[in-house]
Amino acid sequence: MLLCTIIAVVGCQPQLPQTVRSGLVYCSEGSPETFNPQLVTSGTTIDAISQQLYDRLLDINPENGELIPGLAQLWQVSNEGKVYHFTLHPNVEFHQTEYFTPTRPLNAEDVVFTFNRIMNSQHPFHQQGGANYPFFQSVDWADLVTSVTAEAPNVVKFELSRPDSSFLSNLATDFAAILSAEYGQQLVTSGELALIDSKPIGTGPFRFKEYQKDLLIRYYRHKNYWRELAKPEQLVFDIVPNNARRMAKLFTHECDVVAFPRVSELGLISQRPDVSVQESTSMNIGFWAFNTAKAPFDNVKVRQALAHAINRDAILQAVYFGHATAANSVLPPTSWAFNPNLPVQQYDPLQAKQLLAEAGYPNGFSMDIWAMPVQRLYNPNALKMAELMQADLSQIGVRASIISYEWNSFRRKLGAYEHDSVLIGWSADNADPDNFFRPLLSCSAALTGSNRANWCDANFDLLISQALLTPDQKQRRSYYMAAQQYLAEQMPLLSIAHSQRFQAISSDIKGVKINPYGGIALANAVKDVE
Repeated sequence: MLLCTIIAVVGCQPQLPQTVRSGLVYCSEGSPETFNPQLVTSGTTIDAISQQLYDRLLDINPENGELIPGLAQLWQVSNEGKVYHFTLHPNVEFHQTEYFTPTRPLNAEDVVFTFNRIMNSQHPFHQQGGANYPFFQSVDWADLVTSVTAEAPNVVKFELSRPDSSFLSNLATDFAAILSAEYGQQLVTSGELALIDSKPIGTGPFRFKEYQKDLLIRYYRHKNYWRELAKPEQLVFDIVPNNARRMAKLFTHECDVVAFPRVSELGLISQRPDVSVQESTSMNIGFWAFNTAKAPFDNVKVRQALAHAINRDAILQAVYFGHATAANSVLPPTSWAFNPNLPVQQYDPLQAKQLLAEAGYPNGFSMDIWAMPVQRLYNPNALKMAELMQADLSQIGVRASIISYEWNSFRRKLGAYEHDSVLIGWSADNADPDNFFRPLLSCSAALTGSNRANWCDANFDLLISQALLTPDQKQRRSYYMAAQQYLAEQMPLLSIAHSQRFQAISSDIKGVKINPYGGIALANAVKDVE
């Protein structure tokens, strides 16, 4: 009955051209906000563009989280940890498209161009997109990196103002994509600077062909790719926000891979011989963040009361269907810096009421819960979660309204801190613990709008900055454990769950694997043809 229902739903929708059958179709849950990974932290956007269009200086081995060569074939670090040299791979070609023809391969000037855009306010492209580079601003990039220079055509030097043990890991994130300086100069000459973020040029396995907002993205194989050529000649992201429609397209083989199938439907999928489910442990956190710059959420007792009011066990069953573990920290237990001694947050409505009374709200108050309109691996059904929490909060006199918008509008309003509270989360881009702390909760992240708790605390920032000054993992861990203890006391957000990651895939597709560090790479996908 469910299959019949979702096929009926999809039958009324626009269909993709049949020519895409020569390649691969990935059904995604939302539209990208941009085609430049520097400008976003949205997983929906990163999945669609980063691994497909771009390369980075360093990559991450998905098997063990270790850093491996990317565009940089080797690197050296000075003894004091403040100077880094990267030697680039030779003969790396940029994309050739209808709007750009490169005349030279990648060189050090492209790396300089890429990172100076982020850190130099006088760079011709710095102001494009509102001069907002949320990930890099959250890690104090402009303050950390004093210069990026080309020491030779294939050698780049980064000079830092201080040691930073997360620096290399940050260069391996999906946000650190390398752009073309030559393309940038072409746009400066033509006066079309904004095109750098909407008509992308990279060195990745696919090149951009077209984008139809809220419908599809089309890529073609990059024929001069410096690594092994992409297997699909064509890659299409079919944008399907509705979960039932995505599943229907998988079952009717209009899509080859589907993002974030509902965990409630995994049993149905597993019964079909023509499709399968891939599952992996993933470094992620789903959380409920309070806008701590607004009353009453600026009161720590109110935040603690709201946390005690939520029945997380019920959420784990009704939203994650048991495919997640209760979170006691923003860090997953698999992280080397996880603090196992944190007190477990208890569901205790009586304690919640007492804390509200002590905070001056004996009769409760009204508030909003913003719920994502799309599925993400850290929260497969934010609207359902919000409904459960709404019922929990009513038991302590808190009257919660549920708010949602179209995804890009949701993120824009969220970045402007219009919310009271929000159900959202984060997926790690690398194995360094700092990837959870600074992008989510630092004062710098609060300034950029990516700190969903709008929380700036000097004590917390000090602990995190001290952890970055030493390469000694044992010493770093002590700072991170203290930071987790401090977060448990201050409660700017309630950690809810660490979820397993799933994707549904046609059984005739090989070479697509889940990356535990986020993003999706589709260049090795192969379709068996009978």
